[in-house]
Amino acid sequence: MRLGFLMALAYFGPTANLLASDLDTRITPLVKAHKGKVAVAIKHLKTGETYFHNADERMPTASLIKLPIMVEAYWQAHDKTVDMDKKLTLTADDKVPGSGILTPHFSAGTSFPLKDAIRLMIVFSDNTATNMVLDQIGLPSTNVRMQKLGFKNTLVNAKVFKGSTTSIDPEATKRYGLGSTTAREMIELLELIETGKIVSPQACQEMLGHLKACDDTAKLPRLLPPGTIVAHKTGAVNAARTDAGIIYLKSGPVAVCVLTDDNADKSWTFSNAAEVLIATIGQQVYDHFTPVKK
Repeated sequence: MRLGFLMALAYFGPTANLLASDLDTRITPLVKAHKGKVAVAIKHLKTGETYFHNADERMPTASLIKLPIMVEAYWQAHDKTVDMDKKLTLTADDKVPGSGILTPHFSAGTSFPLKDAIRLMIVFSDNTATNMVLDQIGLPSTNVRMQKLGFKNTLVNAKVFKGSTTSIDPEATKRYGLGSTTAREMIELLELIETGKIVSPQACQEMLGHLKACDDTAKLPRLLPPGTIVAHKTGAVNAARTDAGIIYLKSGPVAVCVLTDDNADKSWTFSNAAEVLIATIGQQVYDHFTPVKK
């Protein structure tokens, strides 16, 4: 019997088994009906109740890997290897396509501190800002840090849109793209951040602030009631859509990660099946952990 179940039993009393069964009943059919590969990990950080589906399978992250990159940047700042106030200067060569605001809206020669590049990387999933952050912390450093934390599958493979010239693992780049992780490793990393146990409590609060400002509302937050706070990071490429974050409920924070790959629906529309799946799982998590008022 899992520890999470025992903790849930202590919290909920005799109804815990029904609740655990209810979470499985809510989510498993959604996962099985999806045309693509899905991994899910859920943990209520107050009660310990969990749900896992393919949670230890290594999957592509897309831009979700920017979350571990942020952690490493804050760790290096704490160790004084990098300076959050160091001014970075945008060059024409830095600019890459895809998500973000630097490439389309800012001119070469624009300067801003490293801490702002990190915020752009998380809030707007800015690809150019991500590469600038990686230039400061070093490409392999995030992987070394994640390995030390026990997250052996959480790996960044190359700079964004520069895999052919910067990859530190060509085979992994070919298979997983920008990076890889597992659903379980992501919720464990999120739990460390939420509980202030990584880098420092202040750093954790700053990182959560970035995650709470994420501008992608098409996945986990989409179907949640207005005003629900979600600290999360998303990712999207043609065949893979991802989201990992903490949903803040009255019953306590819930860490959720949904990774998808090999999706039949590769469309870039609001009705994309994988994004709808992630949103629906977020809704089911909310409903499961939010008691109905009588």
